[in-house]
Amino acid sequence: MDLNKIPKQFCENVLAGHSEESFIVVMTVGETANAYALTPQHMKRFVQSLTHQVKEYEKEFSTIEATWSPGIESPIQTKDITGT
Repeated sequence: MDLNKIPKQFCENVLAGHSEESFIVVMTVGETANAYALTPQHMKRFVQSLTHQVKEYEKEFSTIEATWSPGIESPIQTKDITGT
């Protein structure tokens, strides 16, 4: 699969939750959301993959300054674009 040919959207927010049997990851774009269910093992591998990608990025470019805060709102909102 050529990742350069896949259509892309800017993800404004990522939400996650879990039960005993699965994790749910929700990615929002404006007022649209896509939810993905992952097994605990798949979620662990997903986090490991993301961690690896961030480390590789920081090696090549620079350290990313970011602090996770629950409930933080994206600086880009649909209302900013539409004027509503």
